[in-house]
Amino acid sequence: MAHAPTPHASSRETIAEFERYVVPNYRRYPVSLVRGENSWIWDAEGTRYLDFFPGWGCNLIGHCPPRVVEAVREQVGELIHVPNTWYMEAQGRFARALSERSFGGQCFFCNSGAEANEAAIKVARAHGAPKGKFKIVTMEGGFHGRTYAALTATAQPKYHEDLGPMLPGFAYVKYDDVDAVAAAIDDQTAAVMLEPVQGEGGVKIPSADYLPRLRELCDRTGTLLILDEVQTGMGRTGEWFAYQHSGVVPDVLTCAKALAGGIAAGVMMAKPEVAASLRPGMHASTFGGNPIACRAGLATVETIEADGLLPRGAEIGERFRARFHALRDEMPGKIREIRVLGTMIGLDLTFDASAVVAGCLSRQLLINATHGHVVRLLPALTIADEQIDAGCDILAEVLRETNP
Repeated sequence: MAHAPTPHASSRETIAEFERYVVPNYRRYPVSLVRGENSWIWDAEGTRYLDFFPGWGCNLIGHCPPRVVEAVREQVGELIHVPNTWYMEAQGRFARALSERSFGGQCFFCNSGAEANEAAIKVARAHGAPKGKFKIVTMEGGFHGRTYAALTATAQPKYHEDLGPMLPGFAYVKYDDVDAVAAAIDDQTAAVMLEPVQGEGGVKIPSADYLPRLRELCDRTGTLLILDEVQTGMGRTGEWFAYQHSGVVPDVLTCAKALAGGIAAGVMMAKPEVAASLRPGMHASTFGGNPIACRAGLATVETIEADGLLPRGAEIGERFRARFHALRDEMPGKIREIRVLGTMIGLDLTFDASAVVAGCLSRQLLINATHGHVVRLLPALTIADEQIDAGCDILAEVLRETNP
């Protein structure tokens, strides 16, 4: 027997409730979203939107992916949560699935990218402690999270404003500049930490030799290489992890966002000899690796493989690239650069992109802007070609109408 749909408060009613009871630390669009399916999402009034930025990158396999929904429903009826002082089958299976699809590392599970990066920073310092190594080199324009160590690692002063002092032991250098990293490493440096593609920093894709040269530098100086794949991981770039495009192997890797098909989950993976430095009692996460998140993660892996979504990601990227090159030819004064790696897509404009975001929203297309002038798209691997074309038509229309 089918159940009637759940009645929802209007967007206006929900907004009023937020204004009274929720801390206003987010800039929110004046819409209450209530239901999603693949690359479509609906608001409380029944308006349908095409989502080119589903879940801030978390919904990599679309809104409410069927295998994930079914796995979560089944798991909730069996076991919701037990502490990490016990073994859980789903956590072990998920750790194996991730290890076998990456570099054979061991997994520490948590709930978010910031938590995963906190764990990475801890394991790097613990590993370097016997040799007096504690410093970490990170990249300007990078983004690693909002908790204190992750925030300090984020070399963007705007995020530090009014929150200082930051933690000691971090050095910031220019992205895609190996010589700058080499100059910053000394005998107290434990790790170099970076995103293989900067996401929040503007979808910046480094030179092809950047990661290989960093790997060689870290090997030569006895420094760990930490890759923050919170946004790039789990198939976003057309490989399970972005580092796999370069052939290098990190010592530590972090992932979250798309890790469990939209369910909150994060992981820090480390080579076994590095992971051993995180001793019992040194770090923990109450909800990390819970059965629901791990079952969702396994269903995500199954979906990506069963539906051939890794090669599909490359196809999607090339379709967007072709559309945007045609747009740049049409309006070279508005589009500075096109950046595409799988379904990680940036359109660098010559003007502030906020009006473009607003114009697309008014036409029921959801996109994002980062660094002021970069249109950032993180479409689902499950998006259809006709949806790509329809969304690009809207974006083109808005760009034509927007005066810098």
